[in-house]
Amino acid sequence: MSDTLTNIHDLVGRCPFATSQKVLAGKWALLILHELAEGPVRFRELERRLNPFTQATLTRALRQMEHDGLISRKVYATVPPKVEYSLSEMGAEFRTVLTALESWGLKYIEFMKASGRI
Repeated sequence: MSDTLTNIHDLVGRCPFATSQKVLAGKWALLILHELAEGPVRFRELERRLNPFTQATLTRALRQMEHDGLISRKVYATVPPKVEYSLSEMGAEFRTVLTALESWGLKYIEFMKASGRI
């Protein structure tokens, strides 16, 4: 591994940008956080909203985000089992970032349209 990449990985836990990038590096992390920002969502509903995710891809992403402390998983003792995901306390702190990203994203879409890029 190059020195540059090693140095970037060494920054995780010390640099807020490197740490944020590592935690949000999952391809679907922002979309999952967005879907959970309004409140708890059951697995199947989340899978439906995030179509064309495969069940395996969504499960992997959710497990990683739970491990990272961004989301919480609650299993209800019912038949069939009911599993619900929500933002953890730390994940809820990300709502303001989601709002800012949405605002920037809308402006960027307009920029892209105005410049003929889309």
